[in-house]
Amino acid sequence: MLDFKKTNIMITRRKYIRLVAALMVAGALSSCEKALEEVTSDKFSETSFYKTKEDAKLAVTAVYSTLNPDDGYSIWGCGLGGIVPQSSATTDELICSWGWPGWPMFNNLNLSETFPGDALFVFYNNLMPAVTNATIVMDRLSGMTIDDKVKQTYIGEVKALRAHYSWILYSYYGPVPLRLDAVAAADPNSPPIARPTKAEMVAQIEKDYMEALAVLPLASALPSSEYGRFTKDACMMGLIKLYMEEKRWDDVIKYGRELQKLGHSLKANYADIFTIENNGDNKEVIFAIPTRIDAKSANLWLAHALPGNYADPSGVALTQWGGYKMPWKTYDKFESNDKRKQRLLTKWTTTDGTTYDARANGVIGAIPMKYGVDPSATGEKHGVNIVVWRYSDVLLSMAEAINELSGPTQEAYDLVKTVRERAGLAAWSQNLTKDQFRKKLMDERLYEFWCEGGIRREDLIRWGTYIERAKADGSQFAKPEFVLWPIPRKAINETNGVIKQNPGYN
Repeated sequence: MLDFKKTNIMITRRKYIRLVAALMVAGALSSCEKALEEVTSDKFSETSFYKTKEDAKLAVTAVYSTLNPDDGYSIWGCGLGGIVPQSSATTDELICSWGWPGWPMFNNLNLSETFPGDALFVFYNNLMPAVTNATIVMDRLSGMTIDDKVKQTYIGEVKALRAHYSWILYSYYGPVPLRLDAVAAADPNSPPIARPTKAEMVAQIEKDYMEALAVLPLASALPSSEYGRFTKDACMMGLIKLYMEEKRWDDVIKYGRELQKLGHSLKANYADIFTIENNGDNKEVIFAIPTRIDAKSANLWLAHALPGNYADPSGVALTQWGGYKMPWKTYDKFESNDKRKQRLLTKWTTTDGTTYDARANGVIGAIPMKYGVDPSATGEKHGVNIVVWRYSDVLLSMAEAINELSGPTQEAYDLVKTVRERAGLAAWSQNLTKDQFRKKLMDERLYEFWCEGGIRREDLIRWGTYIERAKADGSQFAKPEFVLWPIPRKAINETNGVIKQNPGYN
């Protein structure tokens, strides 16, 4: 399992190697099999690193470290800086009962350059240097004298990561000025570059994924000790996400069909996907973020969601901050017998043994428990992997793409039926129009992917209902430009205006 645990390393930085030194600090990670010994600062330099296969693996793992889920301001973390809390709170699937003023501002799409805590800049500030680091690492790896197949695989992983990071940036900010030249990337005095066109950035993400796809192993061939690394399967899923955003329906179907050939399937019980027993699964889970409780890479979702009076049947003592909720209006859209509601709590046994009814007691929504309890949990930290992409998304994405191209064909109905059967629900009536099928699929994707991977935000934007949702819920601030978030003013000022702000924020 890919491991984000860090050793205690001190590196003296010089200005010229600022990015590389930072990479080495992040890169000093241990594997699941054996912890690295402590290394002192005089062991690393520009010439002593990037010599061995072990050095190469450390450098690649460092690029993965941006995925580290623990910190509240990390990309796949569970706090307000994470993709899931931030994106979900701008849709109809998540509200928060804490007093921080940013939560209702997310809900209302009341966005601005002065958003509290610079929260709208977290992804930009974290991922822009991550892309730069990826560019540098690929260059360093290409010059190493190690087994060529190993080298190409590692370069492929970094390309896939650069594509993933670039896609997130593109999704939230539109085209951004990526550093793709290794020499310029390593030089902090390189002149600023302007934002590319939309077509240019999409082409670059696609190129990185395609080149990674050509050299990476299939998920089924990946050793369990390497779980969490990019595979061919994950690259295909990344391409599907990109093509869905661009409405390239033929390409969605093409790679969906490829993934259908690779042995993926749905887990029998929906709730079991999000348990520690399912860590390492690559049948339904196509890409996940490995977590562990003894390092700064744990899953803190339950602490953010569970109310303080909740008593888990397992008897495990949990830390429960009780902030995240699903609005009742959204919860009530689910069919009454939908098994996917099992992870949405409306009633629970309390610490004094009584049953607590959230709605009757004025709680603002259902509790999005989502993840199962880790029996080894220590306080807020759980070791349940964070799910990013799943096979059910392949099936529903193909159904949407087929419908957009040809209307609701038998194949489109069957793809949806497979997902609904797992939820204990009947298949749809096969007399829907293209528009009716699309509208039902909008809800089906909510039921399947609530509070997962930022998917709801992507979907609403693709369907043109993202701004409409906020206005329907009473927002007086939402405007069409807010499908994208603002570029940090600091980035604009430091480049003397070479980087331009997104429309609506000037």
